[in-house]
Amino acid sequence: MKSDLKLYRSLPRRNSTARSAVTIGNFDGVHLGHQAILHRVNDVARQQGLSSCVMTFTPHPRAFFAQRGQRPELIPTQISGLRDKVEALHQCGIEQIYLARFNQAMADMSAATFIEDILVQGLNTGWLLVGEDFRYGHKRAGDIEMLREAGKRHGFSVETLHDVADADGRRISSSEVRTALAVGQLDRARALLGKPFHISGHVIHGQKLGRDIGYPTLNVRVPEHCAARSGVYVVRVHGLAGQALPGIASLGVRPTVIDQGRLLLEVHLLDQRLDAYGKLARIEFLEFVRDEEKFPDLITMIAAIDNDAQRARDYFASNGL
Repeated sequence: MKSDLKLYRSLPRRNSTARSAVTIGNFDGVHLGHQAILHRVNDVARQQGLSSCVMTFTPHPRAFFAQRGQRPELIPTQISGLRDKVEALHQCGIEQIYLARFNQAMADMSAATFIEDILVQGLNTGWLLVGEDFRYGHKRAGDIEMLREAGKRHGFSVETLHDVADADGRRISSSEVRTALAVGQLDRARALLGKPFHISGHVIHGQKLGRDIGYPTLNVRVPEHCAARSGVYVVRVHGLAGQALPGIASLGVRPTVIDQGRLLLEVHLLDQRLDAYGKLARIEFLEFVRDEEKFPDLITMIAAIDNDAQRARDYFASNGL
């Protein structure tokens, strides 16, 4: 299911006075647990004639508090960049997204102001779905009971949700997805996400070393604090041709070539040459091959890439595209 999408970075909504069925969360990865929540929001929106709405945050509140406290090690890794998160919410049929800037003003906002300014005046909430442990407002002072009392005054109902579990009874969470990605367990990540883990981005110009050594690459920037383990992956690339394309990719900082660098995704398409600069590509991660390495010289690096490319060809020969 897919609907027209309205994205708001401030409130009140500039072109909508419709009452909303609202849920609130970070929705990093939009995994199967999130998808169950969004399905419930859409169902209620249809039943009650409301607009389905997600309130989410940038940056992640934990990232804000970690930076404010000068504790960068506490910043959570990211499963999805903003583009991929918004697209996933859109694909789930959400009609409106309020992308709230989590800053000092948001951190200092009282629970009563959160309800009045955001839920009532900003989103015209008619129905609200939140987790059983949902807290909000300065120092997490607001709780579910306060929401229910406000709902009686302002005419919205509050529903709480239980955790969504996988087939083995384990809670599906963004933390579980991050853990799987951190150790290269792509099958586990796929089971939690309901689809292969992917990164999307516009193809940018690189140093063109790959072209010189016979392995031209497409270069894509990745989200800051990317959750995926650095290393080499078998990948499938969408958006550059009429069909998906097979490839091998390196996610890392290119230690053999430069000593310090920003995390980059470099994708070599198998047996394909095309001009992709500026195009938006979606790279699906299918199999973890090996960790990123620093090689003593280019000859050793090329030999390793030869092996990686053959590993990818073997994968696609066995599994198809």
